[in-house]
Amino acid sequence: MRVLFTTWAWPSHLYAMVPLAWAFRAAGHDVLVASQPALGEETARTGLPAASVGTDVDAVGMVRGYVLPAANDPADGGGQAPRTGKGPRAMQMFYAHADSMTDDLARLARDWRADAVVFEPTALAGPIAAAAAGVPAVRLLYGTDLMGRARALLPQVLAPLAERNGVGAFDPFGLLTVDPCPDDFQVPVDHARLAMRYVPFNGPGGPPRPPLGPPGTARRRVVVTWGHTMAKLAPERFLAPLVANALAGPETEVVLAVSAGQRPLLGELAPDVRVVEDTPLHLLTDHADLVVAHGGAGTVLTSLRAGVPLLLVPQLPDHLGHSGRVLATGAGEVLTRDEATPERLRAEARKLISGDAHRAAADKLREQMLGLPSPAELVAEIESRVVACAA
Repeated sequence: MRVLFTTWAWPSHLYAMVPLAWAFRAAGHDVLVASQPALGEETARTGLPAASVGTDVDAVGMVRGYVLPAANDPADGGGQAPRTGKGPRAMQMFYAHADSMTDDLARLARDWRADAVVFEPTALAGPIAAAAAGVPAVRLLYGTDLMGRARALLPQVLAPLAERNGVGAFDPFGLLTVDPCPDDFQVPVDHARLAMRYVPFNGPGGPPRPPLGPPGTARRRVVVTWGHTMAKLAPERFLAPLVANALAGPETEVVLAVSAGQRPLLGELAPDVRVVEDTPLHLLTDHADLVVAHGGAGTVLTSLRAGVPLLLVPQLPDHLGHSGRVLATGAGEVLTRDEATPERLRAEARKLISGDAHRAAADKLREQMLGLPSPAELVAEIESRVVACAA
């Protein structure tokens, strides 16, 4: 079988697809990952074959436009882009990516003779291209199903792109949805889900040198990470240095996970902060007592798979969605940006580390995750459904 995976050019969305894509390759299927040109180098670093489709879209600029406060807020030093067109600004961004990619992706699906298109939930070019090529589409979630409520609206939103590619009626959610979230963590949905064990891929890289090892009985280890997005949007929204300095102390070792590009933003750090650069998060969580982060899907699911509770300070809509599920399941606590003072951060961290309830909730989600079929175990099931649909 020939399986075409697609996402727009956002690394964390690509990373969520890598374990299933490699599972298909390991099972002997042909795999190709298609995205905008900006993601080509990052895709190559995963070891998966890549193809460029469409043109690059200024995703950071669009996110900045609908997230940052209005120009009269001097704290953020920037203006908010005006709302244009209909619908939420986030949906306008997803449409812009789909508009960029759909024609080339449909052509690629036909020319490469794809048997199925696997798309992440915001890569809306995926189901249209699959329909244009006459093959099934499979939706692969990277976290909670935050697009679920938009299902009825999507055919109307995407109609111009569908018509441009000769597509009539189509299901924007495809043949089925593959879901890496355990039942307790997922939001209620009314469509078919195929549960899959979450296997973390947080980018290429190896463990830090020297290795971390256990922190010792007298110290607690807190891992701080702020993903990749917030530093790109505005340096003042990259709260990792503030958080690390607030939590470090004689009884607490802070491991601050950053990218090479974020290193210049750190400033002066407390002596008990250890900086690790370009290290995949799942290599840091084994001996962690707490993860403090922004609320991105990959960070949240990676931490929960290790059974580690979370303290989250979300600033983007999807971060709010995932943080809400952490709070609802009891696996962590959530602060607003204004609430995240050094004093409040220390108080919440102490509560999370010293108490048993949050750790127990995180452990429960971990056990649910580990009880789900692995990506490798799902390949045959997905293949059989694709073949049955094509028959």
